[in-house]
Amino acid sequence: MTRGITLLAGFAAACLAACATPAASVPLANTDLGMITGEVAGEVHVFRGIPYAEAPIGDLRWKPPVPAAPFEATYTASEFGPACVQPRPRDGSIYANPPEAVSEDCLTLNIWAPASASSAPVMVWIHGGSLTAGSGGEALYDGARIAEAGVVVVSINYRLGVLGYLAHPELSAESPEGVSGNYGLLDQIEALRWVQRNIGAFGGNKDNVTVAGESAGALSVTYLMASPSARGLFHKVISQSAYLIPTPEMKVARHGHFAAEDVGRYVAQAAGAASLADLRAMDAEKLTALAAGAGYAPWGTVDGKFLPRQLVDTFDAGEQAAVPILAGFNSGEIRSMRFLMLPVPENGEAYENAILERYGDLAEEYLRLYPPSDLVEAALAAPRDALYGWTATRLVRDQATLGEAAYLYHFDHTYPAASALDLKGFHAAEIPYAFGNLRRTPPFWPQIPEAEEEQALSDAMLGYWVSFARDGRPAAAGAPEWRPYDAGRAYMSFAGVPQPARDLAPGMFELHETAMCRQRAEGLELWSWNIGVKAPVIPAAGNGCP
Repeated sequence: MTRGITLLAGFAAACLAACATPAASVPLANTDLGMITGEVAGEVHVFRGIPYAEAPIGDLRWKPPVPAAPFEATYTASEFGPACVQPRPRDGSIYANPPEAVSEDCLTLNIWAPASASSAPVMVWIHGGSLTAGSGGEALYDGARIAEAGVVVVSINYRLGVLGYLAHPELSAESPEGVSGNYGLLDQIEALRWVQRNIGAFGGNKDNVTVAGESAGALSVTYLMASPSARGLFHKVISQSAYLIPTPEMKVARHGHFAAEDVGRYVAQAAGAASLADLRAMDAEKLTALAAGAGYAPWGTVDGKFLPRQLVDTFDAGEQAAVPILAGFNSGEIRSMRFLMLPVPENGEAYENAILERYGDLAEEYLRLYPPSDLVEAALAAPRDALYGWTATRLVRDQATLGEAAYLYHFDHTYPAASALDLKGFHAAEIPYAFGNLRRTPPFWPQIPEAEEEQALSDAMLGYWVSFARDGRPAAAGAPEWRPYDAGRAYMSFAGVPQPARDLAPGMFELHETAMCRQRAEGLELWSWNIGVKAPVIPAAGNGCP
């Protein structure tokens, strides 16, 4: 009864506000939490900072999210919520764009909806940032252009770093499921549940939801595809520069990772906390900085419930969500993240000897793909392919095997400011083109020129992304047909203009698939990271691997 009175009071207040100003200036949405008012921006209604869940903080830190409480009055969604707590970015990074405010109370989402939307397709965007940084309110992710093309865009915040992914035996003991970690993933699932309950109030179709993300956002998409708890909450996926890496397991050290609970013990010790209560009493920003300084890196946790097993094993068994996919990677992924670059040997002979020693019967193919004629390029290209190229190809292959539509892309575009920094096709370079935000890049991003060809490429990419979100088939006005991957390994190259092609980097996928299969079968360490001159000795064929 109290909730009903609250909602009626909120509705009355909203009506008064609407009557006091022109109706078009106050878009309203009637959600299960109460009335929400947004703003009009041209042909788009914008709602910022909507709480989708209660933020588990203080004594509730490291708890699953719960739905937000109903509003006591009409909620004014005019400001982005604070970003989730995160460290300061590295100096000199082109991605450096620290948020204005951070808070543990950060579980909000933002919506851009066509003003006339009715049962429109929905795209839920999950930001990247190594599961450590970023927010859904960054200008780069402004959804207005996509909304103008007919899609309701939702961007979300989710818990990051040690606050979002810490596993610990005391946390597992207090959990009804006996598990811990994955709190950021649970936030994403809760946001998708909110969308299912409420997106109709913004003109969206809850039965046509695409989850999309780049980098750690794309990794999150694969977690969602693998998680039984997310099943049925989305119907298509867009994966930009994902990486199917080995994932820590909760209680067992495997694939080069310590057990996730042991990592939690280490973090507590490094923070000087004698108990879980001590960890919960610590200031969130101080704890985040201490954990990052101690080398803590956030990942999902294979816990047997929310992530039943290693991602690759889930996909091998065909147990992932059976949904259409659009996935791809960039030609210069490692150029802007040179900490992922392989060591450069002293000379070509040393390089060849290292590969022959490690790759055995696969060495000839490795050296063909990454020849000693340019050792720097080989050191950049091999980790790009092992992390991003192999992943994108595997994702589209595996979804096609399930009988789902699957589309592959390769972003190989550059422009003068990026070329001057040797950043052709750098990591995340495709985002402003796909979002139509060429003028909304971060402050240290190589500036995209105001040129017709840049806008034309953006228009085509945005058109493909919108069409895929609408009906699962990427198509753009005046642009070439994008054929599915299973049509002769077809893909779309974005290099100046969209160019349909086939058989991307012949032999690349097969080499890394074989090497990783053999390493996984033998339980060797970090099989997607330790490659090339860093690789262990790759076992011979066997154990079900070619």
